[in-house]
Amino acid sequence: MTSAERPRVFVVRRLPSAIETKLRERYDVALNATDETYPLDRLVEAAQSFDAIVPTVVDNVPAAVFAARPLRARLVANYGVGFDRIDLAAARAHNVVVTNTPGALTEDTADLAMMLILAAARRTSEGERQLRAGDWAGWRPTHLLGARVNGATLGIVGFGRIGAAVARRAHRGFGMRVLFVNPSTPDAAAVEEASAERCASLDELLASSDIVSLHAPARDGTRRMIDARRLESMRPGAILVNTARGDLVDESALSDALEHGRLGAAGLDVFEREPAVSERLLALPNVVLLPHLGSATTTSREAMGERVLANLDAFFRGVPPPDRVA
Repeated sequence: MTSAERPRVFVVRRLPSAIETKLRERYDVALNATDETYPLDRLVEAAQSFDAIVPTVVDNVPAAVFAARPLRARLVANYGVGFDRIDLAAARAHNVVVTNTPGALTEDTADLAMMLILAAARRTSEGERQLRAGDWAGWRPTHLLGARVNGATLGIVGFGRIGAAVARRAHRGFGMRVLFVNPSTPDAAAVEEASAERCASLDELLASSDIVSLHAPARDGTRRMIDARRLESMRPGAILVNTARGDLVDESALSDALEHGRLGAAGLDVFEREPAVSERLLALPNVVLLPHLGSATTTSREAMGERVLANLDAFFRGVPPPDRVA
């Protein structure tokens, strides 16, 4: 197949070099050399002149992209699991297929969630800041006392691949009691492996957990699910960890709870208005903040790219892509 005959693919962000090389080999591809954030009109132009668009979990693909005239794009191959920034209804209405990359980032994101649980509980971020600032005066019995993780009760909100992987680590590695809520029937083997107990409601889980880790998707029923009322219902001194989606949490209410000592600590890898981070959260000593690093290993990011390639390859061969979501 000549270059002129190959499908045209528009890539919204820089991807790992190994993946970009494979894209060049297989497609007539436009890569983002500067990693700049494209404005909406650039995406609309891409929909008019490319056969496929490859956005990431932080890129908005609204209805205006699918309403482009003429509409050439037939596939949106999302680089990442979450697709809440893509207007799926508009995609369906214009017969555009949407795919994502499930499974590729499960283990690394679960590792990061466990790291945030430990860091928030043991106040490691506070300790490092003191040490770097030259404020450490030496060991003393009451310095930076944290919470014990081993044997604590962990509440998992969303028992999909990542939630189950965190549950397995927590139970097998740290002897934690695992509670969970999930809207659908969870994987029975994963539940058994973590000796996990299903709660009847989110409120029950929050009231029963020392640590709560969020692994739910962002959608109409979950946005700001952790609001002031639910934060108030958590155990005094409890810890909240979010490696899922920033808008699951009302950050203003979370800041209130942390400032007033109702929560002991938080660990956040995602933010409500990402990449903007609340000044109140930045100022709080009892929150560990990371710049959306959940899948940030070479292994995961290349595996995600391979899933994108698999979806592109299948679609343009005329067979159903393996990770279709719309």
